[in-house]
Amino acid sequence: MPGFTNRTVRTNGITMAVRDEGSGPAVVLCHGFPELAYSWRHQVPALAAAGFRAVAPDQRGYGDTDRPDAVEAYDVHRLTADLVGLLDALGIERAVFAGHDWGGLLVWMMPLLHPTRTAGVVGVNTPYFPRAPAPPVSLLRAAFGDDYYICHFQRPGAADAGLARDVRKVFTRLMRRGVPIADVEARMTALGRMPNLVEALELEPLGAPLLTGAELGVYVDAFTRGGFTGPINWYRNMDRNWETTPALAGARIAVPSLMVTAEWDAVLRPEMAEPMRGTVDDLEIHMIPACGHWTQQERPAELSRIVVDWLSRRFGAHP
Repeated sequence: MPGFTNRTVRTNGITMAVRDEGSGPAVVLCHGFPELAYSWRHQVPALAAAGFRAVAPDQRGYGDTDRPDAVEAYDVHRLTADLVGLLDALGIERAVFAGHDWGGLLVWMMPLLHPTRTAGVVGVNTPYFPRAPAPPVSLLRAAFGDDYYICHFQRPGAADAGLARDVRKVFTRLMRRGVPIADVEARMTALGRMPNLVEALELEPLGAPLLTGAELGVYVDAFTRGGFTGPINWYRNMDRNWETTPALAGARIAVPSLMVTAEWDAVLRPEMAEPMRGTVDDLEIHMIPACGHWTQQERPAELSRIVVDWLSRRFGAHP
């Protein structure tokens, strides 16, 4: 199969492409935007070698997994049900769910929406955010304006077309090594406003290139074939997710949880994880220094070491 996945399964009405490697306690690795199962290419063999079964899907709308047309097909209930169906298809009763970026938002929902299938959670960059007091897009619009990338994504077709015009530029300019947050703040101050993602790609990028030519080609090929609409539809369900989960107000995370932050992630800043100490019952936090947003790919050895160590202590491994 193209890229990284090595099998397909039927789950929750869609065909999902998956990388499935190793044996032992299962760890499901959930990627973010705009990524693929391939983003976990360094962690999958590390987990398998350590005695775990690593399962990394191209999630709904991405890569070689199906891309339903309806916007509402990408709400949190369907996305988490995809992961439950993935476990069913692979004969797995419970798993630890690890997620980065949007995948992180998703895996923190697993113990709340599907507690019997969730053994633990690993958040990479993305902390657990308790349910907001109001629809989240309206809060973001009030705080950052209409051009904030999540608000811009709400406009039907706009960002989809803007990103698809030059897919190579998207990944060449977006996937860069981290720089100190002060450098990012200085850029925003100089601009005088928050540009949307399409506009930001026209700016001189900060940080050194992250991907090799071959790695870049995997992303360019996948998003040239599949486009950006499915992935952006995850964002178009943020308010719907809020509206359909009133019972999660004040919800706590009870399963064993690991939070890995990155010092130089200017959006998901390390300090955003601190409130978790009051909302997650069994929590361990580690920070990777001098690391930007794309943690699995920028500091793969450090992330794998932290995750394998925690998993081995909390869940054991296949002998």
